[in-house]
Amino acid sequence: MNKEEYMRQMRHNLRRLPKEDFDKAIEYFEEYFAEAGSEQEGQAIEDLGDPDAAADEIVRSLAVQNAMESQKSVKRGVSAVWVGVLAVFAAPIGLPLAFAAGVLALSFVLVIFCILFALVVTAGVLTLSAIPLLGGSLWLLFASPANGLASTGLSLIVIGIGFWLVKGCIWLSRRFLNGMTGLFGKIARKGKKHES
Repeated sequence: MNKEEYMRQMRHNLRRLPKEDFDKAIEYFEEYFAEAGSEQEGQAIEDLGDPDAAADEIVRSLAVQNAMESQKSVKRGVSAVWVGVLAVFAAPIGLPLAFAAGVLALSFVLVIFCILFALVVTAGVLTLSAIPLLGGSLWLLFASPANGLASTGLSLIVIGIGFWLVKGCIWLSRRFLNGMTGLFGKIARKGKKHES
């Protein structure tokens, strides 16, 4: 038996292993033959033993290893259940308080958002309502120049005020959103610190 025949039989015997375990086992045998070299191939096959027995040994050692890992995961599962039980017992006190704090924070954000929205709508309506006023005042310039000038000046003042109100509302909205983003970022960082 040469290396190729040995490895072919080994691959056949280990074909039902999970891919990761199969690759590790085949890599081990490939490295073993590579270290032995082509002149010591026969000795390496003799040292490794029958491919059926070697494959059986690998499957048994992987079964033992998987059994030990499953015991560790069972311990982790039990501790997770224990944490869940403690969370349930803490829920009658902590859950309503957390819910109330969340509703209060959401209400605060919603009120600020509504105020900003009302300011933006007011500024927009003020600006848009001045545009027809400007058109009417230009027509009034020909019928009654004094009234037309007063109306034109008033409409231009309203357009200017509306423009600056819109610009101020946009600036205020950006500040508010940046502030909320920073606040939620701090809360998230504190949460990560407490978890680790």
